[in-house]
Amino acid sequence: MPVRNAVVQATVGLHARPAALFVRAVHDTGLPVTISKHGRPGVDARSLLEVMTEDFQYGCEVQLAVAPDAIPARYSPDDVEAALDGLRALLESARSR
Repeated sequence: MPVRNAVVQATVGLHARPAALFVRAVHDTGLPVTISKHGRPGVDARSLLEVMTEDFQYGCEVQLAVAPDAIPARYSPDDVEAALDGLRALLESARSR
């Protein structure tokens, strides 16, 4: 399963604007990405409500994943890896603040 770990750098966590930016970026990938705190089940990262409800706070380590059987056929493994790298970079950059 393609997975990336990231640390949320938005000072307010994934709430309001940072969450909306992240969810929009996930939608732009076209992939069914999940986001989770370690040891907890993932939530649909395409859902603003689910992302905000999980309370991903500043400094929280999260895991981004895409189940291999959920990847659309038009995506190569490199496409999926690049998409996850981009989402990780967004969470760890000033753009998500």
